[in-house]
Amino acid sequence: MARYSLITMLTLLAGPAAMAAASDSPLTQQLDELNKFQVIAHRGASGHAPESTLPAYELAHQWGVDYLELDAQLSADGEVVLFHDGTLERTSNGEGHIHDHTLAELKALDTGSWFHDAHPERTEADYSGTQILTLDELFDHFGHTTRYYIETKSPDLNPGLEEALVQRLEAYNMVEQGRVLVQSFDQESLLKVRALNPDIPLIQLLWYSPSEQDSATLTEWNNTTPGANAIRDEDFKRIAEYAVGVGTNAIYQGQPVIDAAFIHQSQSNGLPVHVYTVNEQDEMERLMALGVNGLFTDYPDRLLELINE
Repeated sequence: MARYSLITMLTLLAGPAAMAAASDSPLTQQLDELNKFQVIAHRGASGHAPESTLPAYELAHQWGVDYLELDAQLSADGEVVLFHDGTLERTSNGEGHIHDHTLAELKALDTGSWFHDAHPERTEADYSGTQILTLDELFDHFGHTTRYYIETKSPDLNPGLEEALVQRLEAYNMVEQGRVLVQSFDQESLLKVRALNPDIPLIQLLWYSPSEQDSATLTEWNNTTPGANAIRDEDFKRIAEYAVGVGTNAIYQGQPVIDAAFIHQSQSNGLPVHVYTVNEQDEMERLMALGVNGLFTDYPDRLLELINE
């Protein structure tokens, strides 16, 4: 059985008046809204500007997305930085592992010019020289005007990440104000976050693909659950003991790996379903028709266009 959070315990002890107040808290409102549809800007509006940079997040925020999605890692000197890959080469002019560099060294890198090489047709802005962001900088810039969907990225490469992340969330009062979700493929990482602050809402990420031994059988990357076509209520219930939702892929190499039954089963066990990363409108429409609770996308403008039709 999941243990009570501190807020829940204090509320129960304080009586009905406190319970009513807690039911109207920003955190409770956030959890209630997870049952509605969420637009999640994957690394910001990363189809339009360099991923995980301030321009990408500013654009997504300007469009009014529900969540800014980001990957948290640690610099060599313990600063929480926003970067997806474990190594620097793909989206910067640096080399090597991100956790082997100090923040000063990371700040000296150009994390924008690569975008022009990858998208030569995008000439509306010059992103060369764009710096890597720290979590503090993102919070300082947007504050409580948006919500943040934060992945503990590669916890094995970033020892101490959970402690550093929770410290920053508490310092900026992001949890009580209903401003953050923490996601990970690594169940152990999520449980570390929960032990540090049981009020932080957690999302268990899943990745389904065909088994190497039998292509007709699906498996989950970390064996967090059985394959999506063999998952049971008990499997969802185990996740619901510590998480408030799941994030999953819907397609593997062009073939569906989840269906409406999976989505409904997850929801009936208290776990809204968010699907990553969906960039084409026809696929967005298909998944919305299946009943998903949200989509990660590099092109939040495309998703918002469908929602606002």
